[in-house]
Parts: sequence; C-alpha cells; structure tokens
Amino acid sequence: MIKAKSSLDSKISLRGAAEPTSALGRWLLTGGSMDEQHAHTETHPWYMVLWLTGVDYFSTLGYQPGIALIAAGALSPIATIILVGVTLLGALPVYSQVAFRSYAGQGSIAMLENLLPGWRGKLFVLVLLGFAATDFVITMTLSAADAAQHAMENPYLQPFLGEARVLLTVGLLALLALVFLKGFVEAIGLAAAVAVPYLLLNMVVLLRGFAEIGRRPELLANWRLDLMAHGDWTMIMIASGIIFPKLALGMSGFETGVSVMPLVSGNGTPERVRATRLLLTAAAVIMSVMLVLSSFITTLLIPEEAFRTGGEAGGRAIAYLAHLYLGGVFGTVYDISTILILWFAGASAMAGLINLIPRYLPRFGMAPRWVAYRRPLVLVLFVSALIVTLVFNADVESQAGAYATGVLVLMLSAAIAVALALWRERNEATARNGAMLSVYFWIVSAVFAFALVDNIIERPDGVIIASIFIAFVVVISAVSRYWRATELRVSEVTFADDDSARVWQDIVGKKVNLVPLRSNTSDARLIKAAELRKHYSPRGPLAFIHVKLLDNRSEFLSPIQIRVTQEREDFVVEISGAIAIANTIAYISEVIDPVSIFLGLTRMNLMTQSFRFIFWGEGETGLLVYTILLKYWELTPEDDVRPLIFLMSE
Repeated sequence: MIKAKSSLDSKISLRGAAEPTSALGRWLLTGGSMDEQHAHTETHPWYMVLWLTGVDYFSTLGYQPGIALIAAGALSPIATIILVGVTLLGALPVYSQVAFRSYAGQGSIAMLENLLPGWRGKLFVLVLLGFAATDFVITMTLSAADAAQHAMENPYLQPFLGEARVLLTVGLLALLALVFLKGFVEAIGLAAAVAVPYLLLNMVVLLRGFAEIGRRPELLANWRLDLMAHGDWTMIMIASGIIFPKLALGMSGFETGVSVMPLVSGNGTPERVRATRLLLTAAAVIMSVMLVLSSFITTLLIPEEAFRTGGEAGGRAIAYLAHLYLGGVFGTVYDISTILILWFAGASAMAGLINLIPRYLPRFGMAPRWVAYRRPLVLVLFVSALIVTLVFNADVESQAGAYATGVLVLMLSAAIAVALALWRERNEATARNGAMLSVYFWIVSAVFAFALVDNIIERPDGVIIASIFIAFVVVISAVSRYWRATELRVSEVTFADDDSARVWQDIVGKKVNLVPLRSNTSDARLIKAAELRKHYSPRGPLAFIHVKLLDNRSEFLSPIQIRVTQEREDFVVEISGAIAIANTIAYISEVIDPVSIFLGLTRMNLMTQSFRFIFWGEGETGLLVYTILLKYWELTPEDDVRPLIFLMSE
C-alpha cells in the first residue's frame, strides 16, 4: 500500500467547523487540544511517578479512617484488613494485568472497547465514562470539602473561617479551575513534595497513637469487649465482610496508576510494564499499611461522640489525633499538609478527566469538537463540581457513597475486562493456566460486584448521581453524533498500488465528472455512462466511484484505501475501509475537484434512510452527499469554481 501524498491531506480541512470570531472563543480554543498526540513525553523512574498516583490514592487518609469509624465502629480494623486483602489479592492483580495490556495508559475502558467492538462497545464505554466522571468529579468535590473541613477545624483558622464550608469548598474548586485554565503541568517533583511529607506526618501521628495505647492498656481491653459484643470470631469476620464495601474509598487510585504509564521510564514495552507494576505494588503496600494502622489507632483513641457526623473528628480523624496528642502547632502543620494533598488530589482528578474524555467522545463523534480543548472542558467540569458541591452541601460523609460507586464500577469493569481478555488469549499451550486465571478474575469480579451492589443498596445516592452523569453523557453523545454526522469523516488515505497512485494524478483537478454507483459492475457502468452522455452531455471522462463499507461502522473516522483503474475513456475509483458512503464520496469529491457530480436519488422513505445513515453509514446517498458538500462549502469558502451538482432519479 502507498500512502497518499500530503496534498491529499492538506487539500481539505477535516474539522468541518468554522474558526471562532470572538475574542472569548479564540481564547477558549487556544489553551491546547487534549487529543493532540505528543510524540516525546518526558519520562521518569517509577518511584518518582508513584507520587502522582499517591496524591490521589494516599490523600484518602484525610477522610477514610473517619468514614470507616462511622460505618464499622469497633469492627473498623477488621473490615479494613478485609479491604486490604481485596486490594492486594484483587485490585492489584487486576490492574497489573491492565498495565500489561494498556502500556500507553489507556486503562481498562480502552480494554473493554477493544473486547466489545461496534455499537455495543461504544455504549458500554459511554456508561463507563459516566461512572468515571462520577469518580473523578466526586474526587474533586470530596477532596475540596475535606480540605475545607480541615481548615475550618484548625484552632488558628477557625475564627477567620467560621462555618463557611460550602463557600470555602467552592473557592478551592474555583482555584483549581483557574490553575487549569492558565495551564497546569503535572509536576513529578511537586507531587512528591506534597505526598512524601504528608505520609511522614501521618506516621508521626500513628506512632504517637501507638505510644498512647501502650501507656493506656485499658483502651485495647475495651476494644476487645466491643468486638466480642458482635459474637465469636466467625461472626466478627462475617459482619466485617459485610461492612467492608462501605470502606471502598480505600481502593481508589488504581485507574490513575495505569493512566500515568506514559510517564514511566522504560526501554521498551516490557520494561515499562514491569516498572508500572512495581509502582502499583508499592502504592498498594504503602496504602495498605497506612489504612490498617490508622483504622486501629482511630478506633481505639477517638470517642464515639467525636467521630459521629458533626463531631470534632468528623472527616478528619487523624488530624483530630494530631491536635489532641501533638499540640496545635504540629496539628496545624498536619492540616496544611492535608489541605495541600487533598487539593492536589482534585488537580489529579481534573487532569485525569481532561485526558480521559477527549480520548473517547470526540473520536466517537459523540461530543462537539471543543470538548477536545482544555479550557472549555475545564469550565464544564468546574460547573459540574459546583453543582455536586451544592447538592451535597460540601459534606464529606454524604459524598462517600457516590465516590465509592464510581470507584467500584471502574474496578469491576477492569476485572471483567481482564477475565475476558485472559479467556480469549488462551491457546493450546496455555489453555489450562489461562482458563484458571480467567476463573480467578471472574471470582474477583464477583467480589467487586458484591461490594458495588451492597454500596448501592446502602447508599443509592451514588448510583443516582452516576445515572445523571451517564444520562448527560449519552444524550450529549447522541446529539453530537447526529450534529456531526455530515463531517467528512476520513482520517487517512492510502493507495492500493503504484498504478492507482499514478492514474490518480490523471483525474485530479477539474479533469473528470464524478459518478457514484451502488453497483460495481462493468455492465452497470456502461448503462450509466450511456444514460449520462445521452441526457447531460458531460464534458470530459467519467470517474465512477464505488464505496465499500467496513463491517464495524460505529467508528466516526476511518482510514480509506483507494484503487484507481482506467476503463476505456473513463475511470473507476474503488474505495474500501469507509464507515459512511455519502461522507466518503464528499471527501473524494473535494480531493479530486471534478467538473461535475452526478448524484442519484432513490426517493425512499427519508426517516428510514436517516436512521440507516446515522447507524450504518448508508441511506439516501445522493441527497446526503449534496447536503454534506453544501455545509462544508459554507465553512470553507474558496475562490475556485465549485463543481456542478446534478440530482437525478435512479
């Protein structure tokens, strides 16, 4: 195959959209396009990139222990140990497999898109994007709300801030949006500077807590009595297993860990995959240790009235202990560190969304083109975060259910994707091992499914919020796909052979009359040529064009291959690999620049033809080619004479 000359690509604009004329419009579209491919991405050792994942993952220590106390009480340490087991034996193996199959950082959503081709895969991706939006937006709002809570409870700041939790949360979100509107670059060094001190400060508080427990042995005895109130150890484990889904926030961050893969150093794919797996393992082990220690310390040292909703430790259990046992100065340092990492977690979530959404929706034709630009997308995400903050009144515990729903759905989808991939990849040599691994990940999927269902039953607000995001994504996608259906929709052109590339030059530039045909037979061309020369007397040879569609026509853009042959005085142009007949003909017409175009009309039911065009790329070809060309010409005025268009009954 021979790639088309650059003149084909530069001949026309594929964007099919007018440039903005207002100063605001130009500013919005000059902040960088998120779907641009950057060939040279600066990479770093995995132990440095770890902190980019860490600001999302480790920041949950700011609110996770308090939420665990409310959900589990005395059972919190046991439920947390079960959570850690699910993390190390479930989430970590799942995302290690995802990393192996997603070395460019596409994540589990891309895996499912590849495993479920066609419209089924597209719809599944849209649903997962809705849950991903829930996860990331709630990460922003919950983190900002918890940062506000830490600031308000600080004894030095409280007199100035009062009870303005909502206003402070909105201010932090607005600051986040302003930073991204100006231009935010995820700095590895900054992430490390935020996350490392935060973990060290947490360790100081936890060690001080263990010292306090060692000094007061009655605390441990009282906790054992509270545990035994739930029955024997069998009953305790069952009760803790039922409770652990409420602690699912402690598993967030794995999807982020995969998305940062392009930043991980590695000579070749295998080394980068290995380094990413080390990153995921290190993050999971660090967080597991911190979760178990923090749940134990907070359960023994914080009285019930303090961690209940509205209490001094609500949403800030470790900070409460820092102030109580290490004094106001250390507690303030801890608060500042917590506010920084929580704010940075919101930045990580914002960065994740503005890289995730343009990867799918514009490529599917299911979003306006401006969605691929950073600044308009940041404004949309800020408005979404603002609405969520107001709905939940910036309350940390109230948002936990929605957050956990998003986290669990993404993990469940990743586990299912891995199980499906392993089952399909097995061969005769590895059939047994592949089948056993697939069964293992189906069991992991069942565990995540149980946690998800339990979370939805207990906290239905999470799935309600996710459903709103999903409905918004699906509606916008459907409207955008319809609105953008008349774009040219060809991504690349190649020639089938050298002869096609040579003959192509004989038909470009007002040399032929373009005649689309449904049937690609010599008899059909002879009949049509005789008809046209009898009734229209076209000047010059005819170029018959026949388009062969792909089986999967759910894609919005596709590369096409051109084969050109000469048949007596006329030419035959055969196109393969297209996803829409009318759009492809319009594209070829703009490249060839014919003298005239003869378009046939079937006069079939227009509603039926419209559905055939939207979903399968077929339909009333003649009228659609005419419509596409007129719209394109309105957006791309030229001094050249446009070809004459003849609409004829077939």
